Amino acid sequence: MEAANKVLMKDKNVRFVMAGKGDMLNKMIRRVAQLRISQKFHFTGFLEGDDVDRMFALSDVYVMPSVSEPFGISPLEAMRSNVPVVISKQSGVSEVLNHALKVDFWDVDALADSIYGLIHYPALKKTFLKWGKEEINNLKWENAAEKVLEIYQNATS
Repeated sequence: MEAANKVLMKDKNVRFVMAGKGDMLNKMIRRVAQLRISQKFHFTGFLEGDDVDRMFALSDVYVMPSVSEPFGISPLEAMRSNVPVVISKQSGVSEVLNHALKVDFWDVDALADSIYGLIHYPALKKTFLKWGKEEINNLKWENAAEKVLEIYQNATS
């Protein structure tokens, strides 16, 4: 909410969508109201199936500023859908992805700058889309299994 507010201070022509639900949802809705950005903020609730694909098709940037997401597959889905991602360094998926902008979950300014940059600097967005798509295409269970097998074989020989 805080990062969205900072982005909106620089560019009023941005809309934010929060998909999902959880025990902090009401607190987030109240904070959006306090910041007076509710006309630029939409809460969809939990999305699945075609609704997820439609949301990615409408999105310019995907943001996952999780404090402690063990892995989080949604950034991978966003990248597969040609949407650049901003994730927290503390998320498990940050260990796997190289072509995502990564910020500390608590660094509101870095988060806002990352969102703003991907929206307003086409070369930045293009770079993350190109290399992100390639990275996602190479993330396959077969590749992971081969790496595990290689580590096992090296450890036992």
